[in-house]
Amino acid sequence: MDGPRVVPARRHGRDWLHVRLPDGRNIAWYDREAARVNLLDAEHEEEVLAALGPYLTGPVAVGPPPVPTPADLARLSLHPDDDLAPNRPGEALLVDLDRAPGPARRLRPDPRPAELAAQRTVGGTLDAMDGAGWHALHSLPLPGGHRVHHLLIGPGGLYALHVRAAHRQRVTVAEPQVRIGRRPPEPLLHRVRADADRAAHALTAEVRPVLVLAGARRVTVAAVPRGVRILTDADVPGLGRGGGVLKPADVEALYAAARDRRTWAGL
Repeated sequence: MDGPRVVPARRHGRDWLHVRLPDGRNIAWYDREAARVNLLDAEHEEEVLAALGPYLTGPVAVGPPPVPTPADLARLSLHPDDDLAPNRPGEALLVDLDRAPGPARRLRPDPRPAELAAQRTVGGTLDAMDGAGWHALHSLPLPGGHRVHHLLIGPGGLYALHVRAAHRQRVTVAEPQVRIGRRPPEPLLHRVRADADRAAHALTAEVRPVLVLAGARRVTVAAVPRGVRILTDADVPGLGRGGGVLKPADVEALYAAARDRRTWAGL
């Protein structure tokens, strides 16, 4: 092959197409989501566009790579052990189940698989918002063993989501108690607010608490809880429709801080 070749790759959750010369030198890449061809060598622009022709859809911007923002530089300098972005939804539960799967037979069913499924469902919904200017982080560790199940950062602000499995069950919310099915009521709203308050302290920004009752058949709220949004998993996409709170640069700066494990260590 005499001309440039196209090599697919995936970086930072995005699909890229690299354009390389026969000697292996990278001369450009096409970021599908940004609809931009980033040229590393302007002399090869015509060859690059010819090679990418079958892959381009609609209008695309062509030019040198954008200058990294402070948030980009912070992300690139972050040690892999301190980067929380790779955490999967329900990461803590996955580790716990691997270490202690529990007996095959028990008097009561193990609640952990259902809670893991609920966190995965909500986490998948949040991850799907990434292309609309939002970022989601999962299973953020707090001192004392607690976790922020999901943190959503975007144009509409910051949300700390606490998820509980409630598959086909009725839920009653009466400040501060939450009763799921036939389980005893728990003062769950205290926990949801406390986790959001700790996240706000760590990030020095307002973080709104959200309780997500995944799969609930019916949710009855006796009185509107103070400062806590009560949602089902079907309602979660609505969080991504808000805007006008944070500028893109602020979103990226907060995301860079939130994904750093050291941000949470001093709480």
